[in-house]
Amino acid sequence: MSGTLPGAVSGPREGDAFIRVVHSISRLCGVAAAGLLIAALLVTCHMIIVRSFLGQSTIWQTETVIYLTIGAICVGLPYVQMLRGHVNVDLIPLAMGPKLRLIWMVLILIVSIVVVAMIAWYSWEYLHQAWKRNWKSPTVWAPRIWFVWTAMPLGFGLLLLQLIADLWGQLRGYERPFWLEGK
Repeated sequence: MSGTLPGAVSGPREGDAFIRVVHSISRLCGVAAAGLLIAALLVTCHMIIVRSFLGQSTIWQTETVIYLTIGAICVGLPYVQMLRGHVNVDLIPLAMGPKLRLIWMVLILIVSIVVVAMIAWYSWEYLHQAWKRNWKSPTVWAPRIWFVWTAMPLGFGLLLLQLIADLWGQLRGYERPFWLEGK
């Protein structure tokens, strides 16, 4: 990784402490997500060995892989946003002038912030309910479910922080709208 993001304008971005801190947190989330996926892979290999070669049944492996993958997806959200790793259709922004493109980008970021904030809030409520009521998975293994659901408000909360940093970067001129060169 070269250290610069697509569409970054060189110069002042490096001097903005808020964006640097948020990007550091997002990178840490990317490392954590990769670690969770590696753990899921290892548990899957364990499950295959136990079932196929040892002829034993598995109780906890399938559910663990599912939970680790959910955790990796949620915790990896801010890292993917930081790298602009999502699908981007830029047909409309390409047809816009630079000022309209900035307005469109800011509008999209504000709507995204509102939606992600709502998801973070309601996932926090859901986590709190699971904790308070001591919900468990309805399986033989029956782990407490709040531990897994912690990934949702954490991931979406950190995605919210990354979106705010993106909005700040757009408003301060540290990045180009839609990471496209000006006309």
